[in-house]
Amino acid sequence: MGRGDLTDEQWAVLEPLLPKGARAGRPPVWPRRRLIDGIRFRVRTGVPWRDVPIEYGPWGRVYDLFRRWQRNGTWHRILIRLQSLADVKGAITWDLSVDSTICRAHQHAAGARKQGDLQKEPPGGMFAEPRDHGLGRSRGGFTTKLHLAVEQGQKPMSIVVTAGQRGDSPQFEPVLEKVRVPRIGPGRPRVRPNRVRADKAYASRKTALTCADVESAAPSLTRSTRPATEGSSAPAAAVHRSSTRRTTRPGTPSSAASTG
Repeated sequence: MGRGDLTDEQWAVLEPLLPKGARAGRPPVWPRRRLIDGIRFRVRTGVPWRDVPIEYGPWGRVYDLFRRWQRNGTWHRILIRLQSLADVKGAITWDLSVDSTICRAHQHAAGARKQGDLQKEPPGGMFAEPRDHGLGRSRGGFTTKLHLAVEQGQKPMSIVVTAGQRGDSPQFEPVLEKVRVPRIGPGRPRVRPNRVRADKAYASRKTALTCADVESAAPSLTRSTRPATEGSSAPAAAVHRSSTRRTTRPGTPSSAASTG
């Protein structure tokens, strides 16, 4: 087992969630566990598919498994099932943090087709590919932005992919709408967190309305983002200190997501 490969404990949890393979015929030459470790190696390191080490299997077999399960939604179903199992065990802390990160696009992405549906194999999987393919121009060059909602154990709950120049605040509502954890047994899926934390990039009236029924702490505001009340003699520093200590109900213009 190489560094970063699945442990026996992890495989014992993952194996029952995999789709059943064909029972008739000879057993496969390359076990699924090894191919999945090859996929994890490629995702973790970012190397081209052709550079996946041969001990994980032929790169074509590794890519074929990854792409086939991407198209039929197997990866998405596995993630949802793992989230449900974690929720039953109480391993999910429903205080979500929302933030984004920017990734530089590969140099070959500049030559990608603008009309992906005309390709021999259309991009994407069970979800529609964005028209801009999540690629855009920002100060960092040709970039993609990932908007994430994670719980306090740093487990991902949802993700939204946009072009690199897209703002954070408009994606606050879409990333929360994708949080959906089905329950094991009867009951509706859980979609509502206890609290939502985010930085000042999300401090807007629309964000406050989105969190109208979620208890959130007021953001840490500075003079540049929220001036002192007109006619008040309190210095800006005092306004800053008091705003970081106060916990308010969302839905008011002065409340939004809290500092992450």
